[in-house]
Amino acid sequence: MSEFNNVTVVREANVYFNGGVTSRTVVFPNGEKKTLGIMLPGEYTFNTGSAELMELLAGELELQLAGENGWRKVVGGEAFEVPANSSFSMKVATVSDYCCSFLG
Repeated sequence: MSEFNNVTVVREANVYFNGGVTSRTVVFPNGEKKTLGIMLPGEYTFNTGSAELMELLAGELELQLAGENGWRKVVGGEAFEVPANSSFSMKVATVSDYCCSFLG
């Protein structure tokens, strides 16, 4: 899906890591929330409250989910899920465009 229709966009930006990661929250009529954002090259660790589906729309990064020993490459067009009450680390290689869906 390349666009979302009939949604509300929260005006204020979500800004993390001194601007290294920014996003906007999109709220759907049924209450579902997603964020659309950009990550600049760098290393970032996020904690999750609810489960998430991260879709990398463009860019390239290495991913390590909590409890994993190694890193795996993720490129534009790929996605990964993060469990609730967990964390994940990313080594972002190029400016990366993403969509995060909150699953629970």
